[in-house]
Amino acid sequence: MGLEDAFNFAAERVKEETSMSNENQLALYSNFKQAKFGDCNTQRPGGLLAMKDKAKWDAWNEKKGVSKEQAMRDYIAKVDAICGTNIASTV
Repeated sequence: MGLEDAFNFAAERVKEETSMSNENQLALYSNFKQAKFGDCNTQRPGGLLAMKDKAKWDAWNEKKGVSKEQAMRDYIAKVDAICGTNIASTV
């Protein structure tokens, strides 16, 4: 299985998880966005009530400079850690 196929498989597999910490959700979100879109290219959300959006933006922005391939590998590794799978070994 190629890296992109493994990434897509991991993205589908993680949807089966019913509960996940905010930390894990942000790690998955930031790696997914970096793998799909590259460096964060939007302004940080403003407003007092946009805490969740700010946290997501901050997490993605921290990935600035990480390659698409590395973000995919990091995403797959995180899914493996959360779900107890071994998708990384198929790449």
